[in-house]
Amino acid sequence: MPQRFPAQYSQSDKAMNPSRQNRGWPNKKSQYRSPGVHLSLLTLLISFVVLFSYYSLTPNSLFPISSKTSKSDSPRCTSKSLTLGEKFLWYAPHSGFSNQLSEFKNAILMAGILNRTLIVPPVLDHHAVVLGSCPKFRVLGPSEIRISVWNHVVELIQGGRYVSIAEIMDISPLVSFLSSSSNRSHRFCVPMVLKQCGSLLSGLIGNVDKCLYAVEEDCRTTVWTYQNGDKDGTLDSFQPDEQLKKKKKITYVRRRRDVYKTLGPGSEAESSSLLVFGSLFTSPYKGSELYMDVHEAPGDQRLQSLIEKIKFIPFAPGITSAGKKYAHVNIQDPFLCAQLRLLDGQFKNHWKATFLGLKQKLESLRKEGTLPIRIFLMTDLPEGNWTDTYLGELASDSHQYKLHFLKEEDELVRELAKKLMAKGPGLSSEDNIVKKHCPFQRLPDVLLYLEETICSCASAWFCWDCWIHNCREYRTNAKIRLLLRSKSHGFVTNVLQQC
Repeated sequence: MPQRFPAQYSQSDKAMNPSRQNRGWPNKKSQYRSPGVHLSLLTLLISFVVLFSYYSLTPNSLFPISSKTSKSDSPRCTSKSLTLGEKFLWYAPHSGFSNQLSEFKNAILMAGILNRTLIVPPVLDHHAVVLGSCPKFRVLGPSEIRISVWNHVVELIQGGRYVSIAEIMDISPLVSFLSSSSNRSHRFCVPMVLKQCGSLLSGLIGNVDKCLYAVEEDCRTTVWTYQNGDKDGTLDSFQPDEQLKKKKKITYVRRRRDVYKTLGPGSEAESSSLLVFGSLFTSPYKGSELYMDVHEAPGDQRLQSLIEKIKFIPFAPGITSAGKKYAHVNIQDPFLCAQLRLLDGQFKNHWKATFLGLKQKLESLRKEGTLPIRIFLMTDLPEGNWTDTYLGELASDSHQYKLHFLKEEDELVRELAKKLMAKGPGLSSEDNIVKKHCPFQRLPDVLLYLEETICSCASAWFCWDCWIHNCREYRTNAKIRLLLRSKSHGFVTNVLQQC
């Protein structure tokens, strides 16, 4: 189940190619094609990998690939894979939806810088795959997280729950950077060969001829940069302290590497048709970044424009429309959006502080406006567990408060999920693969996205942990700081302005 808390949370199944105008990105005419951002659904990756490799489809192929994959079982490239012409980039998303969206944006940047077609992954279940802690230098290695993500992707396809992040988010703001090319993918239930694809993508068996290059640098050793003026390979300002080195017996040294110089033209990676990263998650930490430090590109106006465009990507129109309708018809203005994270991670230990903060917010609104105060509630605490909590008090006090909330079984949520599945990538009338191989299709979990859209229409906002998600934007964007200081509206309301 995806994370049910603040985040920004895209459209077709078509491979997306850059427009051919006003390109300002580095280019090698004879070896390197025109730079730009290219997007394609992950199902393209499936057919791409199958083209790369061949297997004997024995019953053993029904089992997930593990880190013990032997070289005798490893995939081999075919000559066809070397004549595709196009170059691809894949990465391993993880954790909750907020992290996955952040990685999606970072992947768009990486694909733009390296002039590769980005393979868009599905939305993973909440914390189905976790990275670990970069500040503590305790993370899954790139190969480990790639194989974990691939196995989970296979589970999603088998269970009929595969939904691309490009179906959830609206990438139309990027239209000036993208143009559609022929559709070469379709959604289907997993054949046995997909289990075998993991050994190739993980990089466990190393790089494969000119087919695949697996990036093994992660946040313990590398901070990726681009045109920032630093000498390539210089030490990053954040390093493991002596106490951590002794306690964990680690010898990592973090260096700042220019991604274009390291993985672009002239590099070993550049000749490979498929470039695979591990995690692309990053976050500000102790004056530096955990993994990617690409916030501006003053020497590359096209990339600079892309950086600005991807800061805030809205939900897909269908999700936005459903959320706005519910907010304006069912709740009506004005209302407070209260986002309460009570069961996940460290937040389960802070109920008292969370409820106290909400109580104070409601008391201030009660003094300013008329009763009852309309509240739309987002929480991971089931309604059956509200007894003897402040939420139970709010629900029982109908004179002062009118509480609204949604559940997965509600008709609005189910109808939106059905529409999303019906609009799935490449699903056409002649495509009977899903019906044939996936008789037990399950509706995707769209509750979080609907809730976030509804909250974007609120006139007031309470969120105990929002600073975690928004502190970076607050520090780096003067316009956002001004909005937050001058208005009581929520961060999503001010920035996305979806209502």
